[in-house]
Amino acid sequence: METISVASSIFVPVKKVWNYYTTPEHIIKWNFADPSWHCPKAENDLRVGGSYLARMEAKDGSFGFDFEAVYDDIIKEKKISYTMGDGRKATILFDGNDKVTKVTITFDAESNNSLEMQKNGWQAILNNFASYTEAN
Repeated sequence: METISVASSIFVPVKKVWNYYTTPEHIIKWNFADPSWHCPKAENDLRVGGSYLARMEAKDGSFGFDFEAVYDDIIKEKKISYTMGDGRKATILFDGNDKVTKVTITFDAESNNSLEMQKNGWQAILNNFASYTEAN
């Protein structure tokens, strides 16, 4: 299985990046790749064995899906690893200090969409996260 990585440097402290990345009240504000989509619901039980759920929907109601995962490893403000509902794995690394935080996400590719499309989609969500976190 191929893996894909995306990354972004966010010009805020790692503590805030971690909070905005893991708290449902923030997740629903940034977790979409395109302005025509939104994330109306998020749940996060941030512990090993805990579950994550984000509802992703087109704003026009034409399509939607639940992104679900179970946490495998968590090191506060450093690392999150999880297994998605279809068995693929992902790891998010937070490398930061009190000024800037680099977030790197590496995930197993799926077979329904091109590698480029998957990379672009995950990068767009990460860019949206960076913009939201820096602006709030």
